[in-house]
Amino acid sequence: MEETYLLNVEGVKKKILHGGQGELPKLQDGSKITFHFQTLKDDFERTVIDDSREAGIPMEIIVGKMFKLEIWETLLSSMRVGEVAEFWCDAIHTGMYALVSRGMRRIAEGRDPLEGQKHRCGMGNMFDYHSTGYDDLDELQRTPQPLIFIMQLFRVEEPSAYKRDTWAMSKEEKLAAVPVLHSEGNRLVLRKEFGQAAAKYQEAVICLRNLQTKEKPWEEGWLKLESLVTPLVLNYCQCQLELGEYYEVLEHTTELLQKHNDNAKAYFKRAKAHAAVWNEREAREDFLRVAHLDPSMAAAVKKELKQLGEKMRKKQVEDRKRYQGLFQPP
Repeated sequence: MEETYLLNVEGVKKKILHGGQGELPKLQDGSKITFHFQTLKDDFERTVIDDSREAGIPMEIIVGKMFKLEIWETLLSSMRVGEVAEFWCDAIHTGMYALVSRGMRRIAEGRDPLEGQKHRCGMGNMFDYHSTGYDDLDELQRTPQPLIFIMQLFRVEEPSAYKRDTWAMSKEEKLAAVPVLHSEGNRLVLRKEFGQAAAKYQEAVICLRNLQTKEKPWEEGWLKLESLVTPLVLNYCQCQLELGEYYEVLEHTTELLQKHNDNAKAYFKRAKAHAAVWNEREAREDFLRVAHLDPSMAAAVKKELKQLGEKMRKKQVEDRKRYQGLFQPP
């Protein structure tokens, strides 16, 4: 087919290799685009730089989430589902390709795409960019040049049509997702599906913790989010108690109590975890703290202390028998 310029985009040419179906998809912030791509040099050999088919997994990007190679959204917005098209892009659009490709290659290799950039200032990260770790990408970085992208568009999904990863959600979407996840977790608990319920509670906590990073600690916005986090963490810990993950409970309740040292329910769950791993002194201290903080739980504490005493006496008898057997003559 004839080569045509994309409207209002300087330095881009498009050639349709295989026509698609239907109308042009209407992209909006949060839409997910799934496609295969091949990147080639604009040389006589048309040297292949990257090919998503080699990894066997199509590429996915979320519209409006600041994907580093902005021109890709523009190219894909001109395609119909099922279409295969070839795009020539001038160097003004391809300057960031080496960094994008480095991230995609590291993901395909099972490595962290941000390796070497964590906890670094912007200037520090610039030094990492002197070498991508791949010779061909280093060449592209030193000498920006036109590139050819061959793309096959598989589907475009509206934000409401797929389960969105936490990182891809807006603030409003995260806040809306939390009560839904909380309710799903509660429903799974009633069915005694504690592992799945814990995953729901954990996902909700991640949403809220992410929002908290944008608030000043202990100020109104942060505290409001923290009030939503606390019951979710307690529910998560209850699921872990049911699953026998006692050290997981000790870790999360201790972290919670460092911020809220008057939370009786957190002490109660930590006490039960201590009791389960034979930490008698710590369990008794936490149970007594519960009774002090919340007298309405005194009856439950009394019952747990009685069970703890019986459990420890039984263990002492078993230990005594075991040790006596060690010293008896054969």
